[in-house]
Amino acid sequence: MTDDRRHELVPCIYLMDKKAVTGFGQKNLFDSGDPVRLAEWYSNHGADRLIVFDFSDSDKAHDEAIDCIREICGASRIPVSAAGNIRREEDIKKILYAGCQEAVLNGSKQSNIELLPKVSSRFGRDRIAVCISDLAEFEENKEIIEANACRLVLLTGDASDFAGKTDLPLILHSDHADEDTIAKVMLAGGATAISGNYVSNPATDLAALKNSLRRSGIVMNRLVSALPFSEFKINDAGLIPCIVQDDRTDEVLMMAWMNEESFDKTLDTGIMTYYSRSRQTLWVKGETSGHYQYVKSLSVDCDRDTLLARVDQIGAACHTGNRSCFYTALAETGNRTANPFRVFENVMDVILDRKEHPKEGSYTNYLFDKGIDKILKKVGEENTEIVIAAKNPNPEEIKYEIADYLYHLMVLMAEKGVTWNEITEELARR
Repeated sequence: MTDDRRHELVPCIYLMDKKAVTGFGQKNLFDSGDPVRLAEWYSNHGADRLIVFDFSDSDKAHDEAIDCIREICGASRIPVSAAGNIRREEDIKKILYAGCQEAVLNGSKQSNIELLPKVSSRFGRDRIAVCISDLAEFEENKEIIEANACRLVLLTGDASDFAGKTDLPLILHSDHADEDTIAKVMLAGGATAISGNYVSNPATDLAALKNSLRRSGIVMNRLVSALPFSEFKINDAGLIPCIVQDDRTDEVLMMAWMNEESFDKTLDTGIMTYYSRSRQTLWVKGETSGHYQYVKSLSVDCDRDTLLARVDQIGAACHTGNRSCFYTALAETGNRTANPFRVFENVMDVILDRKEHPKEGSYTNYLFDKGIDKILKKVGEENTEIVIAAKNPNPEEIKYEIADYLYHLMVLMAEKGVTWNEITEELARR
């Protein structure tokens, strides 16, 4: 009997001295050993979640690892869990505040087991997972683990031992798995996810692996359309238009055509695939340029004759090199409602341009010339102005003061090299 729960593929990033390594200090998965680049790769190539194992051996190295984990979470579009060097409640706080969905405690350490009720109560049971070595170790502390954790990570042992023994999802971490053994483990029950070296190797095609496992009768966490292609209204050539939108900014990027084959391939690979009317063949966006579009969602309009794809766009969507194909303005009223995020981005672009190309008489350049202390002084002053304005019954005053504060805050962001994307991603993680 197959497990009807959705199964996942969970690559690991082993973090040592802020580098990604395979296993315990072995050769880098990528020549650069860049864990952030690796997280981005997994996120866009079929992984369902990530586990970061921190191999730091001191508080200083652990804090540096947390900074690196924060960057990993920023690059990843899938949930991230972090394990390793967790000794106290503060370590869990740092991991979760860095953007991780879960902190993974070592179930072999009694001190970690004793920590479970407190951190589960403070941060939520759904933010705490536990690493265990085998079934015996789990059963020794089963009651406290099940009451205070949302997931198990099995480092050794047989996952099938856990079938029927717990309702907690189980990730089997195996450094010796291949496609056949993964299929056997998932069909046997117990494990709802597989981790370890095989699924962590960028050479492993995770999307293809999912499709292969699915054909074996295993329910995988993958893109599935709620409607078959036959339900769409297509033209005489069997095509339907697809509007493509940036998932982060809502910017409309392009329009292309899809047929049933390209639609199915998009679902299978997670990468936008279209049909070229001129070449009469499928084409994967980015196959030549590297400007891939990784699918975040697919929708159909009310008439079912137009698709909308929200994507993570790499580079430019347009063959001209522009971010969007819709860069040529034709007409506008001049009083359109502004996209708030775009307003922030536009103002930041002006501030950054002043920083790069100083302009005589510019107040922004005056602030940059005076330096960080002057900028901080202005931010503090404008913050106080907001407090004063808030006591005034006239709401117009506080709008003005908040706008003034935000401008000075953006000057500070530019000075410190912080972007609005980074701020919004941090807010989204919380």
